[in-house]
Amino acid sequence: MNIVFGILIPFLGTTLGAACVYFLRNELNPRIQKMLLGFASGVMTAASVWSLIIPSIDSSHAMGTFSFVPAAAGIALGIAFLFFLDEIIPHLHAHSEKPEGPESHLPQKTMMFLAVTLHNIPEGMAVGVVFAALAAESPGVSLAAAAALSIGIAVQNFPEGAIVSLSQAEKGQSRHKAFAYGVASGAVEPAAAVITILLKSVIAALLPYLLSFAAGAMLYVVVEELIPEASREPHSNLGTIGFASGFILMMILDVALG
Repeated sequence: MNIVFGILIPFLGTTLGAACVYFLRNELNPRIQKMLLGFASGVMTAASVWSLIIPSIDSSHAMGTFSFVPAAAGIALGIAFLFFLDEIIPHLHAHSEKPEGPESHLPQKTMMFLAVTLHNIPEGMAVGVVFAALAAESPGVSLAAAAALSIGIAVQNFPEGAIVSLSQAEKGQSRHKAFAYGVASGAVEPAAAVITILLKSVIAALLPYLLSFAAGAMLYVVVEELIPEASREPHSNLGTIGFASGFILMMILDVALG
């Protein structure tokens, strides 16, 4: 039951964010967007460190001096994996006019959906691998820490769901369709988490690598997409304040609940 709640909490954050389309007439204020993007960056960075990288190192204590190897290798592979997906999947970010990836004639809405999916894959993997490590009684992973990760990702999913649904409404979609689009954008997270947990018995020996792999994938999203968007002028200082706020909140959640 704890695993079910852990998987669904981040999805709930996306759903609540998408529901903003019923209460706001236009897109989020640019200043608020900067703050929320920075906040999401801070949450994901702190989650990568406290909930994924440190447990990866703790789980490898038997390697002694070389206990850093799974963490270092996993981070590199996670970054490489997201870089690969970024290169082969055509996608369009919510506030961008130029698609990324290979040239494609896909509809704009489809490419925007793919962009959000790319962001959510590592978050779903992170939740799944942490709960898989918890089920395998891996050192350094507690129920409280896993719950903190789920809550932290749910917090950063709220603005993401809001931005997706409001951007769709701005493009002429009905509020119901825009809400459904925002909810659907987060569906990949529980799917990725469930797949990871179901493979627990197969991947048990690789958990230290998978924890850091998820961290590397999340950090790629932060550095490649979230921080550059939050740092654009004007009001770039709001993105920095948001980052600090998100990082501190996630750190507090992980340490206090862990």
